[in-house]
Amino acid sequence: MNKKILFISPTIYDDEGKLLKKNKLYFVGLAHPLLAALLPEGWSCEICLEVIEDVPFDTDCDVIGIGGVGHAARRAKDIAVEFRKRGKIVFMGGPMVSLIPETAKEYCDSVMIGDSEETIRELCIDIENNRLKPFYEKPLEKLSYPIPRYDLVVNKKIGHFLPVQAGRGCPNTCKFCTISCLYKGRYLRRKVDEVIRDIKYIKSLGFKEFLLVDDNIVSDRDYMLELCRKIKPLKMRWMSQCAIQIADDDQLLKETAESGCYVLSFGLETIVKDGLKEINKTWADPDEYLRIIKKVNSAGIEVASEMIIGLDTDTEKTLNDTVEFVKKSNIIAPKFYCLTPIPGTPLNKEMNARGSVTDSNFLEYRPSKSVNNTPNFTAEEITEQYWRVYKELYTVRAILKRTVFNKRILRHPLRTIFFFGVNMVYRSNIKRKIAPNIF
Repeated sequence: MNKKILFISPTIYDDEGKLLKKNKLYFVGLAHPLLAALLPEGWSCEICLEVIEDVPFDTDCDVIGIGGVGHAARRAKDIAVEFRKRGKIVFMGGPMVSLIPETAKEYCDSVMIGDSEETIRELCIDIENNRLKPFYEKPLEKLSYPIPRYDLVVNKKIGHFLPVQAGRGCPNTCKFCTISCLYKGRYLRRKVDEVIRDIKYIKSLGFKEFLLVDDNIVSDRDYMLELCRKIKPLKMRWMSQCAIQIADDDQLLKETAESGCYVLSFGLETIVKDGLKEINKTWADPDEYLRIIKKVNSAGIEVASEMIIGLDTDTEKTLNDTVEFVKKSNIIAPKFYCLTPIPGTPLNKEMNARGSVTDSNFLEYRPSKSVNNTPNFTAEEITEQYWRVYKELYTVRAILKRTVFNKRILRHPLRTIFFFGVNMVYRSNIKRKIAPNIF
């Protein structure tokens, strides 16, 4: 057989059922370049990023690997079904597939559950010997791997940075989170020198920035300090996400900024305390959000945010207050998601138990569509509120106020102009009813 895999990151369908396409993909996934580096001897691969290119259904690859299927679940299913009709061997993986492996198996030949570093080689050897198993699962004992095959994506229409992973998992247990559900409070770290090796390689490819992939790097202070101190001499700019506690560690915040970090994304979720209690995130205090954001900004780091719409505590007033909070907070890139009962999560079980889920077809789930009735809104009304909030925060006036007509432009003019462009792209997406920053 032809020992070659085509890895596919599927795009999503928009509200009209059309494939979402973009001219450029900024947030490139790490999973497929990583798995490509772990293939057994004699195996080769290609990577297809469907949001910027077409799926080559006439490929000469005998094996198809489909991943990254969260909100792209329906498209992933359609791709899998088509390739199986063509006689290809199809396997699937990723967080959502890992939570519903039996369902995923209906559309493919094999499912990789959880982390795939320890099983990709076994899967390939089993394919060679015609003994493919229906499921592969082996939890990681440590997080260590060779340099990902970035060469398979650098010539595509991607942005100005590449991903590098530091840690995986999270010590927190938020009800809605697939990472929490899969890792159950575990957090694995790569050796700092291994992370630095990858960053140096990215720099050698001509990139001046990287995205540090970690679900909550601030959870290990000593590790983050060591990493920042070794990143600093490389003179690279970087972005990441972490918990808001970083703001209350002056030394860590200072060294993070000095190492080249210029954007941190915080999962704020809601400004309502009872809303945070609802999703098991009581360690965050919305009364502190404004102070925290101001302090991070003062250190020279921009704050992006992620918030949820569709909690039981949401009312028209709390959502109006959320809009005013975002305007007042100076958040450079606010993002929102409808609360979604992803199968396998505690949230899904809870919502189904009380009968509030209006659509159990998770293949249709996406960040811009609510499928949950709350005490104050129907699912349809939540979706309407979602777009209303976005439209109010992404008027031209609101964008100008947080970018070029903001004091930040005096400190960081080029960075601010860049984020003005980002905001305008988000605005364009919102007008087309496409959730910003999904790709």
